[in-house]
Amino acid sequence: MRDPGQFDAFYAAARQRLLLQAFALTGDLAAAKRSVRDGFVAAWHHWHKVARQEDPEAWVRPLTWQHAQRRHTAHFWHREGSLAPEHRATLDALDELTSVQRRALLLHLLAGLESDDFCHEVGLTQASARRQLRLATAQFAIHRDIEPDEVGATLLALGDPLEAIRLPRASIIRRSGTARRRAHTSVAVAAVSVAVAGLGLAVSHDATAVASIGGPRGTAVVDTGPGAPTTTAHLDPADLLGGSQVAHLAAQPLSETSTGNNTDGTGLNVPCQARRFADPKAMAALVRHFSTPVDPKKGKPTGLVQVVERSADAKAAATAYDATLGWFSDCAGTRMQLLAAYQLAGAGDEAALLVVRDWASPVTTWTIGVARTGSLVTTLARDVADDHGPDLPPFVSTVGVAVDRLCTADGGTTCATTPRKTLGAPPPGPSARGMLQAVDLPHLTGISLPWVGTSPTKATTNPAATTCDHADFSGSDVTSSQTRTFLVPQAKLPTQFGLSETVGRFRSDAKADAFVSGIEKKMKSCEDRNLTATVEEFRHQPAGPLGETHAWRLSIDVSDSRTIDFWVAVVRRGPVVAQVGFVPVDKARIDQADFQALVERALARLENLPPA
Repeated sequence: MRDPGQFDAFYAAARQRLLLQAFALTGDLAAAKRSVRDGFVAAWHHWHKVARQEDPEAWVRPLTWQHAQRRHTAHFWHREGSLAPEHRATLDALDELTSVQRRALLLHLLAGLESDDFCHEVGLTQASARRQLRLATAQFAIHRDIEPDEVGATLLALGDPLEAIRLPRASIIRRSGTARRRAHTSVAVAAVSVAVAGLGLAVSHDATAVASIGGPRGTAVVDTGPGAPTTTAHLDPADLLGGSQVAHLAAQPLSETSTGNNTDGTGLNVPCQARRFADPKAMAALVRHFSTPVDPKKGKPTGLVQVVERSADAKAAATAYDATLGWFSDCAGTRMQLLAAYQLAGAGDEAALLVVRDWASPVTTWTIGVARTGSLVTTLARDVADDHGPDLPPFVSTVGVAVDRLCTADGGTTCATTPRKTLGAPPPGPSARGMLQAVDLPHLTGISLPWVGTSPTKATTNPAATTCDHADFSGSDVTSSQTRTFLVPQAKLPTQFGLSETVGRFRSDAKADAFVSGIEKKMKSCEDRNLTATVEEFRHQPAGPLGETHAWRLSIDVSDSRTIDFWVAVVRRGPVVAQVGFVPVDKARIDQADFQALVERALARLENLPPA
């Protein structure tokens, strides 16, 4: 039995406090008033449950804050003529804080909660919540130009202009709550009737959501149309992975070290990341970092980071997903190497897994999963300070868990089933599409400088050819061609050192096949034609669904005491042929396995070629 008198007393005692909190959170008085009204309407709707709470206000407050964030207009107070300058200054200072910092400050000083109590509401550990509160207090004091011990009084002063605000009478709130309860009951009865009539057929309603920017940093908002139930769309820290979901990804326990909306610092959380946000118009973002204790043997802990971005819609998120993957083909100027690329099936709408190694000391191996569910893109990156191959199955499983925690959140759609990885094409590079990138090239023992690639040019000559094959990509059967060369320019290596690739598109599959066959014949007959040459074919993969591959090691004696080695390969996929040639020197060599892996990457890169 719901007691109107008990509710009315609660409403009278709590409404001004919640109005002040909502106003301080958003700076939008109209949104704050409406959110308080809606919060208490929902409370009366559920009063049989709320009344039994130890602190009913703790039930209403999160709902009120969510409604306020959903409705408010950014920097609304700048257009509010009746607002005093000191109150505008307070709201400006609050706007300088991150979403997490602002919520922590208001929960502590306006809601009266200690960090141990509000850490769950902001999705942080107790230690992180205390740290964010300290930062928020210091930052607010700086931006408001006051002493830290004046912060509480300054925030409470925001309530002065709210004293004259008239909120609906308790009886009006109760009538609205009762009407809402009846409406929900009617919908439930109708749904049961449909289910019975359909003999158990499941019926679902798919409301179209329209997203718009309107919340504070780190928050997105959604309206579901006139008359639809009030919903809030934002990135909730509770939807990120927690310690129990990531514990198996490291030999030692992974502990959360921070959670934020990626507005602090550089905003660069994963290797090769080109900019703070993959979607420049992202509506919201969250980043959570984990770390293990320092390993005394290796000196560097295992790290883990999860990044989530919310785009306006699934189309914009798909673009952000592609941009995120593209970062890992554009690691120019670094010693990063993309070791492997996989597609992940069963992990949201689309997903991929990459293994990247940073050869700079200490050698670090990164395992990176990127997945999209609806308008949400999440990136999970683990770094381990070693040069061993990572254990991938547990990581693949964790990507699925990350998707499952997001797929039912605002903006999420497709959940995970049982994620499975299959080798796939690497992400396209920003330039030289379809060709090798610097990140594909193997590590050179003893060389601490990065590979640098030239810009692609038309293949009027072919630097990847050898004196055995003389392959020419400028003939009439070639409709388009490009060539580029990779060097380590600051390493002061002999001039013959270098790695080159030439790619040509032929008029037909048959023309390309004939071109490759011609190279094969020339390489087989090279020893007969050049007595100083030794040719060893170590890779022969006939044409199949993924293409064909041929690779040779060529040695030419230029004197009694000097021999020049060449690694050369040719790959074909349909009408497209690529030739790769590498000339090592004593100070910069790679082994056969590394070159073979590079040739397979060149074949995979052909999938990145734009349409003819």
